[in-house]
Amino acid sequence: MLIAAFPAGPWQTNCYVVAAGSGEECVVIDPGKDAAGGVSDVIREHNLRPAAVLLTHGHIDHMWCVAPVAGAYDAAAYIHPADRHLLTDPLAGISAQTTAMLLGGDYTFAEPDDVRELADGDSLSVAGLELKVEHTPGHTRGSVVFRAPYDDSQDASEVLFSGDLLFAGSIGRTDLPGGDHPTMLRSLATKVLPLDDQVVVLPGHGPQTTIGRERATNPYLTDLPELTDLPAAAGPGH
Repeated sequence: MLIAAFPAGPWQTNCYVVAAGSGEECVVIDPGKDAAGGVSDVIREHNLRPAAVLLTHGHIDHMWCVAPVAGAYDAAAYIHPADRHLLTDPLAGISAQTTAMLLGGDYTFAEPDDVRELADGDSLSVAGLELKVEHTPGHTRGSVVFRAPYDDSQDASEVLFSGDLLFAGSIGRTDLPGGDHPTMLRSLATKVLPLDDQVVVLPGHGPQTTIGRERATNPYLTDLPELTDLPAAAGPGH
């Protein structure tokens, strides 16, 4: 498996280009602000052909370039339906400080021509890859992670593209519109803790890590209550 990654834009959001190998089709995960040029560079270097753009969630720092990238390569864009509205109105999902930072700019956002909705438990067969979709709300209502088998090393059983669910030493914030902390804890308890220690975590920001390392050292996981002790998660209308 070929995985090329680079941090893009003022938020240093990790954009991933993933393919079965050089000269193949690929998927682009989370093309944030200023990511289009980096995607183009990776595609030229490895002679790739984008077949899909996958979004872990709809926040502006992860989806800024989804329409330009999908449109440039005639690729389908995938997002969970609970975050789909952010494709055309990304300011609805950000903080007042970020909104103020962007004021005065001439920004327009539109859905890509081909948008496909993700659901929990989906298995995506695209670009020669097999990706498992897990719905992990908490950071946003429509947050998802993508899991893929990784057979290039006996030290890694899978890769987990975790978006803003899980970082090295931390987790995603829950104080933005659509965020909910009890829901985030449930997503971590049900979707992260059951994974094998050897799973490599490729997060939306910062360095890669592993489930084993985070299970042992991440304070948000080591202090995670038992599932039966967690507060009730927010419903869809929260």
